[in-house]
Amino acid sequence: MRKLVFFLGAAGAGKTTLAKALAKKRRAAFFDMDTLSRPAAEAIMSFSGLDPNDRDSPVYKTRCRDLGYRLTMDAALENLELGMDAYVVGPFTKETDDPAWLEQELARIGASLGDVDVKAACVYLPDAEHYRERIQVRRSPIDAWKLDNWDEFSRTLARRELKWPLPEASILYFDNAGPLTEEKISRIDRFVYPTS
Repeated sequence: MRKLVFFLGAAGAGKTTLAKALAKKRRAAFFDMDTLSRPAAEAIMSFSGLDPNDRDSPVYKTRCRDLGYRLTMDAALENLELGMDAYVVGPFTKETDDPAWLEQELARIGASLGDVDVKAACVYLPDAEHYRERIQVRRSPIDAWKLDNWDEFSRTLARRELKWPLPEASILYFDNAGPLTEEKISRIDRFVYPTS
């Protein structure tokens, strides 16, 4: 059965690193919301006379956020429709709060939870200091606001409860503290492909 695998979590949790490692191992299609939405977000923010690296302001969220998720999901769903396993990376904060969102997305390609194996790896770190260290090390311009407004941003780091109608075995809360290791990749692999 084709798989739609979400790697969810806050900035700095390491969800992209984990997803890329497993996608390389399993030769799965990989869709990172930051990568897919970046050109459109930079253009929209620049044309608006604003910082093209802004990913946190209300203006960004109004003009770019939903477009970024639409671009990402359209690409993932198209590959899923072709029978490919699709790995999708992003925070998906609003989407994971909506119990109907997942089934509505699958319905776009005439699919359902009955014919797509959906998994959600909710990647997190133990505390705000771990996130700050990761974000500082990666030195991405899109993180400037987060670091400059750490008190406000850090309130968004709490682990979120997934509200999609998935069985317990399809949801993994994954503490990703420390470096990427073969053991971590193996653990994610066993979660996504438990019978192989």
